[in-house]
Amino acid sequence: MGSIKIVTDSALDMTSDELQKLGITMVPLTVLIDGKTYLDTVDISAEAFLDKMAAAGELPKTSQPPVGRFLDVYNDLGADGSQIISIHMTGEMSGTYQAARQAAEMSSSDVTVVDSRYISKALSYQVLEAAQMASSGRSVENIIARLDEIRAETKLYIMVDTLENLVKGGRIGRAKGFIGSLLNIKPIADLDIGALSPVTKVRSHTKALRFFADQLSEELKGKELVHFSIMHAGRNSAAFSEKLKEEVERMTGFGQVEIGITAPIISAHAGPGAVGVMYQAK
Repeated sequence: MGSIKIVTDSALDMTSDELQKLGITMVPLTVLIDGKTYLDTVDISAEAFLDKMAAAGELPKTSQPPVGRFLDVYNDLGADGSQIISIHMTGEMSGTYQAARQAAEMSSSDVTVVDSRYISKALSYQVLEAAQMASSGRSVENIIARLDEIRAETKLYIMVDTLENLVKGGRIGRAKGFIGSLLNIKPIADLDIGALSPVTKVRSHTKALRFFADQLSEELKGKELVHFSIMHAGRNSAAFSEKLKEEVERMTGFGQVEIGITAPIISAHAGPGAVGVMYQAK
């Protein structure tokens, strides 16, 4: 009898080294820009994608992994009798979860597919825990139950500089009320229900910093941070992200705030200048 193996997709904002170290298999989505197709984070880096998006004549397009790709992965990983837990980006924003489910139904392996209800590092919190629990010999049932708990402990906010990518990419979700906002307004939404929901609008990074400081201070009262991550889509959002990191560290005393550039698959829809603010707290 084999072990439990973890599969995910490229929306989790983890490096190939991190994935390899933990024995996690990542199935990449695809991005199409300037007439060329790339496997997300495999054929093109986050930085290179932002440069191409800034110079492109039209918005990039994305697509989920084909069912056959998932099927091959599941059959290969399960050939030794291993069970598989496949954890994916929210099904409200991509067909990736459904493609994985279809493949699981076709596979000869024992596969459990999980909708994380999140993207980016918020997705990685579940993947990391699953990998650690699997390596310590916990059962599939134990792991799935823990993932439910992590999901309830997680919060994700997205602030965008432009709504163009979200609107044209069809990922606006319940945040349709933001459409038609005035110039220079920065909408902030959350992803608590697996889809974007409006939270507020701010007119500057200074006001955004104050919003997050006030909001997080209230939400984190009496709680212990497990993870805190800030992922951005370049441009002037990098400086804002650094300031927010400093504010979070000052406010919470938590010294492990992650910061980085988000994957092409997320930048393509969130647009240049977007910032994702997420945490797990118990």
